[in-house]
Amino acid sequence: MMSNLFSIFDPSTNLFNLSINWVSTILGMMFLPYSFWMIPNRHFMIWNFILNKLHNEFKTLLKNNYFSGSTFIFISMFSFVLFNNFLGLFPYIFTSTSHLTLTLSISLPLWLSFMLYGWINNYQHMFIHMIPQGTPGILMPFMVLIETISNIIRPGTLAVRLTANMIAGHLLMTLLSSTGPNLSYLFIFMLIIIQIMLLILESAVAIIQSYVIAILSTLYSSEVN
Repeated sequence: MMSNLFSIFDPSTNLFNLSINWVSTILGMMFLPYSFWMIPNRHFMIWNFILNKLHNEFKTLLKNNYFSGSTFIFISMFSFVLFNNFLGLFPYIFTSTSHLTLTLSISLPLWLSFMLYGWINNYQHMFIHMIPQGTPGILMPFMVLIETISNIIRPGTLAVRLTANMIAGHLLMTLLSSTGPNLSYLFIFMLIIIQIMLLILESAVAIIQSYVIAILSTLYSSEVN
């Protein structure tokens, strides 16, 4: 039962021994019409409003480290993760953000670039950041150890947080839907209502997790300067 349950996350469709499920990751860039981004309409205005809000928030977090285009990478990350989270809510579409392969590919290079930039260009600030102001001398070695460990696990926590949240909701909906054939008509109707509510909840989770990974990446970037 458990192997069948988790098999919904397997990229099992193969073509010439290559998994083509990962194509869904870039599906938006392939099928969204070019005119959608150019001709102003209601959806474009809403999306543009969201991106402007994110730009202003990321700009505030970066503070003195902001320069033209520095928020673009975090806004792009938000858009990419949000699209893939929502795409996974549709039936028979592979959820790429439920795999550490993708989430680690996003978080690990970003973290490495932040750390390399910080230690090469601002190594004194990086050393100072390891010991909070007012720390007693006897606790300084422990604080350095704790801060080092917390820095090392950051890409893992970013990746696992996104993956775990995507897997949890999909598993819950799969478990509930698998009991449908054995229920009476009344319980099936109640199950449909619950599934709709879960779908709304998962849509909210998709938005929140996209925002969380983007905002945390912005905060990590601001710490190395």
